Amino acid sequence: MTRHGKNCTAGAVYTYYEKKKDTAASGYGTQTVRLSKDAVKDFDCCCLSLQPCKDPVVTPDGYIFEKEAILEYILHQKREIARQMKAYEKQKNEKKTEMEELSKAAKESKMKVFLDKEMSIISKPLNPFTRKAESSGAAGVAEAGSSSQQSGEEKNKQLPSFWIPSLTPEAKSTQVKKPDKMVYCPMSRRPLKMKDLISVKFTAVDDKVDRVGLINRQDRYVCAVTRDMLGNSVPCAVLRPSGAVVTLECVEKLIKKDMTDPISGDKLTEKDIIVLQREKQSREPISSIKAGQMNNIVYWKGPSE
Repeated sequence: MTRHGKNCTAGAVYTYYEKKKDTAASGYGTQTVRLSKDAVKDFDCCCLSLQPCKDPVVTPDGYIFEKEAILEYILHQKREIARQMKAYEKQKNEKKTEMEELSKAAKESKMKVFLDKEMSIISKPLNPFTRKAESSGAAGVAEAGSSSQQSGEEKNKQLPSFWIPSLTPEAKSTQVKKPDKMVYCPMSRRPLKMKDLISVKFTAVDDKVDRVGLINRQDRYVCAVTRDMLGNSVPCAVLRPSGAVVTLECVEKLIKKDMTDPISGDKLTEKDIIVLQREKQSREPISSIKAGQMNNIVYWKGPSE
């Protein structure tokens, strides 16, 4: 086989394989790929640590977290809010002090202007022994010296300093906004409180197997009512009173008929049935950049024949 035959450039058909290969190499076009099993988080894993939960809790939006991980996250957010609040209060006090100093300086300047006007009203006796030329020359020299001194001071104020960070032209004081005191869920971005966390109780396939052996198994948990196997492809829900995990099929066909928790016997409402959020296992787009739209490039097709 010749070298030219390996390139396959003599074919009149642009095959699907060549199109995929050129799309991946150029970066243009919509690229889709099927996610493997390792790329999808299991339904019983923590949304923060991505590991199987030892003491799972669920939020009202249906996201499962390890209790230790979510409590540490909430405490970290509260510390960060307290730090930002201190910075905001410090900036507020500095602005208050600055405004007080400006008002004080404005009052002093008004007082000085008033005193200067009052002093100019009083007539001063002239000294007959001083010459008019000498007095006018001395006044001119004094005025020239004062004007040169003021221009030098103004020039020093205007000149930037590139070796001192606080005096560079770009050095501007950043405005600290008042922080929001509410802690938000890292997944749903909705307000989250510690009292909103609900303990989850998974029903293991075999009660005799320890936790390490249970994690190594692919099928770990079953529905608390129907004993159906749970997995990423099975929609599940948590019952708030008992914390039991059941399938949505069980909820629709059995639990919603009398709205009673089959584990604890408590009455249920719609809010007591929390649907667990799960990862999707479908073809997900990696990038949605269509051909000819990257960087606003417009291609010229040439003159029409």
